[in-house]
Amino acid sequence: MRQTELFASAPMDTLAFEQRARSRGFSLIAGVDEAGRGPLAGPVVAAAVILPEGLRIPGVDDSKKLSPETRERLFDVINAQALAVGIGMGSPEMIDRINILQATLHAMLEAVSALSPQPDFILIDGISSINSTIPQKTVKKGDSLSLSIAAASIIAKVTRDRLMRELDAIHPGYGFAGHKGYGSAAHLEAIRQHGPSPVHRLSFRGVKEHVPCPSSCSPS
Repeated sequence: MRQTELFASAPMDTLAFEQRARSRGFSLIAGVDEAGRGPLAGPVVAAAVILPEGLRIPGVDDSKKLSPETRERLFDVINAQALAVGIGMGSPEMIDRINILQATLHAMLEAVSALSPQPDFILIDGISSINSTIPQKTVKKGDSLSLSIAAASIIAKVTRDRLMRELDAIHPGYGFAGHKGYGSAAHLEAIRQHGPSPVHRLSFRGVKEHVPCPSSCSPS
């Protein structure tokens, strides 16, 4: 299949990518997106969503454009109406070990692998493909162009926000419930005062400056 020709131009209809894939014989099309590439703490979370053919869910859009209340409501609607929903994560330790891009792609692959039934075509937000034998298409700004990807963006964002609220209770003093791990002024000040928590990304600027130097780097 010549995917470059099939998806040569960006569609206006948010089901156009899915319809083009179906015109080539695919039937189980998963949208994939992530949340949490930029924060200083917590995991990156990916979601994969397969929607029934022709289903339109009013209000579904790029999660960044929606209020928290709207995202929470649509999260329940998507879970109720989707054929399958999968979640994947890249931990802070993984992010520090293999970098944020590779951890994101790992989370996306994990999310796709969690789907049942498995998709026969994948639409991925962004420009990076995942290590899967399933035919796939990357879509720049896909969370605004594809309903399946937009649905995945909502699932990923709400899942991560809920997790950060849980981490706030486990690691108080950083304000995770409010800023969700992003580098707000209050968050940066908390890191300066308390040092990094076990869920901070130690390789990220704003955190790595406050990692205690191990004994091995002390002058002998």
